[in-house]
Amino acid sequence: MRILLVEDEERLATVLVRGLSKKGYAVDYITDGEKAMKRISLNHIDYDLVILDLMLPSLDGLSICQGMRDANITTPVLILTARDEIDTKVRLLLTGADDYLVKPFAFEELCARIAALARRPVGALPAVLSAGEITLKSAEHVVTKGEKAVPLTLKEFVLLEYFMRHPNMVINREELLTHLWDFNYSSFSNVVDVHVKNLRKKLDLENSQVVLETIRGVGYRFAQQV
Repeated sequence: MRILLVEDEERLATVLVRGLSKKGYAVDYITDGEKAMKRISLNHIDYDLVILDLMLPSLDGLSICQGMRDANITTPVLILTARDEIDTKVRLLLTGADDYLVKPFAFEELCARIAALARRPVGALPAVLSAGEITLKSAEHVVTKGEKAVPLTLKEFVLLEYFMRHPNMVINREELLTHLWDFNYSSFSNVVDVHVKNLRKKLDLENSQVVLETIRGVGYRFAQQV
């Protein structure tokens, strides 16, 4: 899951980026409202969630949310606000925000809200994914091959989950970089290839009912062998 965080308190933003990255999310952050609106307008398809501070320089979070909905941008929005008044909460929801969180908040609650929003557009997708003898449990962050647990890093886990949610599809490297890494990674980076190589090795795919094929010049395809 890729998140755009718009927060002008840089100390808070840094803490949130660090914490969410440890949870396996790819996070970009912007401190200015107008810059955030431009990024969202041009790149909203790259994000699964936008977290907006209500009070921002140049353009506030409420205006950004309104602008997104007016432009038919349906990316979920979670607003962070220091204002706890009922009328403020009502205005946020009526403007098109999907949820809000009042500052100060516990990081665990933020993660729970993010997880709840992430489930909304993909509610029909199973929490347990299977392909051949490989099973992935999203909530528990557990992968097994047969009866044996497969220890994966967070990035390897989300990479495998992305492949398993798109079986038999050819997925290019740029798509993987877009959804699983932040803007700091160039499309010329070999970071995807390195993680795929490590994933193949840990899953022991040479002796498996599934394949993770390299489609030369394009990307990869994850499929169960017939």
